Amino acid sequence: MEDFGSICFTCVFFLSKLHQQFSNWVRSMECGHECTVSNLSFDTISLKNLLGKKIDMAAQGDYGASKQKAGGDLYQEALVALSSLTMKRDKGEQFEFVLDYLKILDLEEDIAKLKVIHVTGTKGKGSTCTFTESILRNYGFRTGLLTSPHLIDVRERFRLDGVDISEEKFSAYFWWCYNRLKEGTNEETTMPSYFRFLTLLGFKIFSSEEVDVVILEVGLGGRIDFTNVVKKPVVCGFSSIGYDHMEILGDTLGKIAGEKAGIFKLRVPAFTVPQPNEAMCVLEEKASALDVNLKVIEPLSKRLLGGQKLGLDGEHQYLNAGLAVSLAYTWLQQSGSLEIPSLNQMTTLPEPFIKGLATARLQGRAQVIPDPYIEHAAPRNLVFYLDGAHSPESVEACVKWFSLAVKEDGQSESLESFVKGPSHAYEERKLERCTEEICHRILLFNCMSVRDPHLIFSHLRNASAKHGVDFKKALFVPNLSMTHTVGMNALLEKNDDSSVDLSWQYKLQEVWESLVGEEKDGGEKSEVFSSLPLAIKWLRDIVVDQKSSSTRFQVLVTGSLLLVGDVLKLVTKWGRNEIFTSGEGECSLSISDVPRKKSLLQSK
Repeated sequence: MEDFGSICFTCVFFLSKLHQQFSNWVRSMECGHECTVSNLSFDTISLKNLLGKKIDMAAQGDYGASKQKAGGDLYQEALVALSSLTMKRDKGEQFEFVLDYLKILDLEEDIAKLKVIHVTGTKGKGSTCTFTESILRNYGFRTGLLTSPHLIDVRERFRLDGVDISEEKFSAYFWWCYNRLKEGTNEETTMPSYFRFLTLLGFKIFSSEEVDVVILEVGLGGRIDFTNVVKKPVVCGFSSIGYDHMEILGDTLGKIAGEKAGIFKLRVPAFTVPQPNEAMCVLEEKASALDVNLKVIEPLSKRLLGGQKLGLDGEHQYLNAGLAVSLAYTWLQQSGSLEIPSLNQMTTLPEPFIKGLATARLQGRAQVIPDPYIEHAAPRNLVFYLDGAHSPESVEACVKWFSLAVKEDGQSESLESFVKGPSHAYEERKLERCTEEICHRILLFNCMSVRDPHLIFSHLRNASAKHGVDFKKALFVPNLSMTHTVGMNALLEKNDDSSVDLSWQYKLQEVWESLVGEEKDGGEKSEVFSSLPLAIKWLRDIVVDQKSSSTRFQVLVTGSLLLVGDVLKLVTKWGRNEIFTSGEGECSLSISDVPRKKSLLQSK
């Protein structure tokens, strides 16, 4: 039998190409982008046919010498197998199979033992989960955090003690689950989709790693989301509910809230931020039916932080932080492992709460990244301000954050801050403030075609006027702007592809210019680029060509988490795999050999 490893070796050229396109496809699907296999310049089905039955051999555990491969090879093979799973977002057709999947993976009892915090919502649920995890980790508990979508690497979805799972561990757990599901499914009970598989994988990771607490971010909705297999969470949370994924969740706030209310469990306490009346009425009705004590929280008071700042920037984060504090506090009470005073009696939060809130990090949300590519030629003269806001309300909050960030001038950031996530350098160091004469604000924008550009741009323009932000120019790039991963130089080569459909970008430009109106200087107000690398190259060229070293370009990247992830890849020169490592060394395919940190609860 031909060795699986040798077959994969023949596909190396295709693999890197496929992986990037597939990752873009995944993130576009999760963010709601319309996308089909035909959008890919390299057909995943072709690769699957090329590998033939070899992937099935791997699924049966027959990969012989590949067990001895380095973790990186196993990880790349896992990504190929992962890409063979279907991508369809449905209205619950697969949810009926969830119990079958759990039986195949023997996860029913393991999931029942997990101490889970379950969080849903439209906006802010990722930030809430991040704050909550950081608080409990600072109490010394072993934490597991499941979030989506990922921006750069699929491993971002699974965090152990605040760090992305290593490639070695991901590979070990991936193949354990994939092999058993491949063996146990059939024509009636098919393999789970990409999204559902990753949720099942998360449960396997966290149960095997014996974490003290699991913070689960709902992927989509709640009622039929695969995270909802948890029958008895410790506490549930609801971040802001708004319009999103209406083709699946419904076209009214009431219907959307009803789907999200599906995570309520009998007499399990729950917290929510203030919601629109239509959504709140539904939540209260569903909570009452299950005897759930649903409490509405307020934004966290700054006095409780004892002079510290939140790790995630923006005034809206105080609402998410308030929800996180209530969730973490309730979990601590329910676990019975620590005694802490009532929140109402506190003048400041306990130190682990403050440290957790202050050190929380989440990529792509209010994140400042100076461009290291031109640092030697024009230090700090090109800075990217990244926020994946994609709704009218979140775009307003994004512009408010951007206005504060550029006024305080956070350009003394370094690439090291990328490791730590969003930084407060611009708040902590009172540098000389930019003036409009030397600071040019650029908008780099992309959103999915189901959005209403008139609505989003109207909110963006109103917020810009309110907070004194004047965009000199807007740049529009297509979805799935990155097509390969052969290296930084190749990515920046001029590569005008006449086959790229730019109709949506020209529509965005048309709407933008209709709102902006006539400019005083008569210059161009916007430009469409056929790819993101070309837009980045254009920005770098004009910065380097500037005669005055005091001229700075501050680029707000928003409208899509997909776009934010692509910019992070380009700006950081693909260095993330080296930056984020667990430091726990290599492990074999045997999960029993994977090193695990001892649980705090176990040590008691």
